[in-house]
Amino acid sequence: MRKILIASIILASQLSWAQFTDINIVKEVKVKNKGVVVSAHPLASEAGAKILRMGGNAYDAVTATQYALAVVYPQAGNIGGGGFLVGVKNNGEKFTLDYRETAPKKASRDMYLDKKGKANTDLSQNGRLAVGIPGSVAGFFATLKYCKLPMEKIIQPAIDLAEQGFAITEQEADMLNNNREHFKKHNTSSIVFVKDQPWKAGDILVQKELAETLKLIQKYGAKGFYEGKTAELLVAEMKRGNGIITLEDLKNYKVAERKALEFDYKGNKVVSMPLPSSGGVLLAQMLRMASFENLEKYQQNSTQAVQIMAEAERRAFADRAEYMGDPDFIQDKTSYLISDEYLKNRWKSFSFNKATPSAEVGKIIPQPKESTQTTHISVLDKDGNAASVTTTLNGYYGSKVVVSGAGFFLNNEMDDFSIKPGVPNMFGAVGGEANSIQPNKRMLSSMTPTILLKSGKPYMVVGTPGGTTIPTSVYQSIVNVVDFKLNANLSVNAPKFHHQWLPETIKVENNFPESTISELKSKNYTIEKVKQIGKTEMIVLDENGNIHAVADGRGDDSVAME
Repeated sequence: MRKILIASIILASQLSWAQFTDINIVKEVKVKNKGVVVSAHPLASEAGAKILRMGGNAYDAVTATQYALAVVYPQAGNIGGGGFLVGVKNNGEKFTLDYRETAPKKASRDMYLDKKGKANTDLSQNGRLAVGIPGSVAGFFATLKYCKLPMEKIIQPAIDLAEQGFAITEQEADMLNNNREHFKKHNTSSIVFVKDQPWKAGDILVQKELAETLKLIQKYGAKGFYEGKTAELLVAEMKRGNGIITLEDLKNYKVAERKALEFDYKGNKVVSMPLPSSGGVLLAQMLRMASFENLEKYQQNSTQAVQIMAEAERRAFADRAEYMGDPDFIQDKTSYLISDEYLKNRWKSFSFNKATPSAEVGKIIPQPKESTQTTHISVLDKDGNAASVTTTLNGYYGSKVVVSGAGFFLNNEMDDFSIKPGVPNMFGAVGGEANSIQPNKRMLSSMTPTILLKSGKPYMVVGTPGGTTIPTSVYQSIVNVVDFKLNANLSVNAPKFHHQWLPETIKVENNFPESTISELKSKNYTIEKVKQIGKTEMIVLDENGNIHAVADGRGDDSVAME
């Protein structure tokens, strides 16, 4: 076993012994015959590991981690949002849970358009009208049939964290300070995330209201969230602004159990999320198109490799805009979109000589640049059960609205619909009629929780936050290991790039190879440098049973083990 301790925050002794003030961020673990949890926050990973030590399996652990993230990672961890789970049991059974948010019954196609037909993206991104019906808690209970422990035990670590408080990191302090004015603008009562003095690393965040909400879930099950006091508080919050979620909406929310999207890639079985996640479809398209050029011949992040991969991304994202949405509301064309016949035809316009103009694969529409926030958890237990889960509030802190009296942030997922066909969402993704707003419909997502199998057994568990950069980051992570033979650490922390058809730009991280950038520019590619793309959580299990778990170095992400 090897642990690399990247940071340790040990705070003053005068703090209450019960508070969580000793935080170790562990970036990498190599171990055998033990379960591992990788998430965006060390205390959340530890909550999952604690459940493993209590006899829980991967599904117990991933649920406990999600609850804990709702406390310690409020910018994206949530009970007021939604997500996707991809699971592979040690007997080979594969399953997915879709607890994506849905549009309220009163939602309508043109609800974000003004009298002149112009889209008002502020309404779809901020405040109460931006909120979709939360699915996370229903998803946690849908996971229970795969768990070993009762929910009363699984949720307890999160209750402890909320009630007793924990020390925030420097990154968390900066985020709370940067969003202070947003919180004040969109909340009519005081919230614990706003205080008189700026937050700083080591400050204790106590969330008594959230603790009480979690206790209601612990006592009454899913009804403790979707009915009763919490539901009433949520609907009352809607009425403080222009929100439209009703008690009926909450009571009627249902998790969708879907057949996993499976496909082969160079001797590995890839198991990912189907629609309404675009991620699995994009991943299948990109990997298959890239395989036409034998990527393994090239070096990772070389000009040839990046060009092949970026052009696959360009074509896949053009298809996303035209064809993808909630499969319960549209004709699902996944099998056609990932077929060799279709993809070979799509690839005919590829040339090493120059960039393919995006106009050749879709209609050009100007787009804004925006940021993103989601969170991912990868878990593998000692018995070989694997769970890959991505959840989100959509933007940082979602709609910026906290349910008064209940203590949790609400999502702004309605922005993930095409609020007007051709108008991009906050991540620049363009959508059409397939992803238009309809009551009870799930909005299209980019989340791509994924598990790779070798000889029928979990080999890699991977995922990341990052909006539209999610599928391209998972794509690169898989290629880094399978084609370029990088270990988990190098794969996760190597410089990343991203292309999404529109805008006609390859985004690269600041430390991306300058020689590759220069050569790409000579082939008519436009390059934009960005600080960060995603935060990947990866677990790789080799043929000898050795587990290599890595938390991304781009954030406070951390590994914990049984």
